[in-house]
Amino acid sequence: MAQDGVTDEAFNAQALALFAYQFAHNTPFQRFCRQRGKTPRTVKTWQDIPAVPISAFKALILTCQPPSNTDRVFMTSGTTQGDVKGKHHHPTLAVYDASMRANFARRFMRGQSRITMGILFPTEEVMANSSLAHYLALALQTFGADGSRYFIDAAGLDTAGVCAALTQAEATGQPYALLGASYSLVHLMDALEARGRNFALPAGSQVLDTGGFKGLSREIPMAQFYAQLTALLGVPPEHCINMYGMTELSTQFYDHGNAVLPAVKSGPHWIRSRLVNPLSGAEVAHGEQGVLAHCDLANFNSVTTILTEDVGVAVTDGFLLLGRAEGTQAKGCSLAVEEFLQAARA
Repeated sequence: MAQDGVTDEAFNAQALALFAYQFAHNTPFQRFCRQRGKTPRTVKTWQDIPAVPISAFKALILTCQPPSNTDRVFMTSGTTQGDVKGKHHHPTLAVYDASMRANFARRFMRGQSRITMGILFPTEEVMANSSLAHYLALALQTFGADGSRYFIDAAGLDTAGVCAALTQAEATGQPYALLGASYSLVHLMDALEARGRNFALPAGSQVLDTGGFKGLSREIPMAQFYAQLTALLGVPPEHCINMYGMTELSTQFYDHGNAVLPAVKSGPHWIRSRLVNPLSGAEVAHGEQGVLAHCDLANFNSVTTILTEDVGVAVTDGFLLLGRAEGTQAKGCSLAVEEFLQAARA
């Protein structure tokens, strides 16, 4: 992670070493691999490592270390299967934290050491099992300048506090950053419009959103979402960054702003992605839609390679995220989950 990049050979060697470790110590994963005829002897490239469907994290404990050795368990929101939550066990957060900090510094801070931040999400103490709460806490602790603070607590969104902070940023001319869940930003925009407030934040100010709306706010088309952020905050779309991450990964993807939609997403050199047929696992032709599968070398304790339920298309320097799998692709994801669970429980 501390390197500027890696060769294909170096990435492949590390992925295969992690595959051998996880094959040996993660029993459900080993059973799944054996059913597919994939072992450390037969797998020669990272692309051949079987991808575990993310829904498997809701049904099984996928860990190489005993759960009793876990430093933190991150849980999914449970929005896709009611109250059933996926669990990702981290024996140590050192690797996750190193991944987040290095990637965030490069993709969001862009050469700045610190910026005053407003966090539109509950604290880590309130949501101890939320990977996003931990991510945002790291952002504030590592990169937040004086005056950085949270604006959501048990009482909800502190709109008056946000307005005061944005007014001060306008007055001082110091760049300001708002970070939070996409739905939190919708609540803020609604509150600002209700108050008849809008701002012209100083040059260098940024917005980071992530996670979509999850039924927790009104749904807004992406073009309207970013146009409204610009109108209310004065932050141009190219400085409105979307982070794409998930509980089952230890590394995040970013775009370079949302002036053009959909924006190209990409990750650091320790994660790589493929677009696949969810049932066969075969890679689709370049430029065709497929389901995203990610190989994350920071996922040292669970499984490096996961099959998402997100549809995308590969482009130069990354991929376009097109939404959740539907129809045939969704059915393929469901069948992939059934295949994994049958093998893992055998």
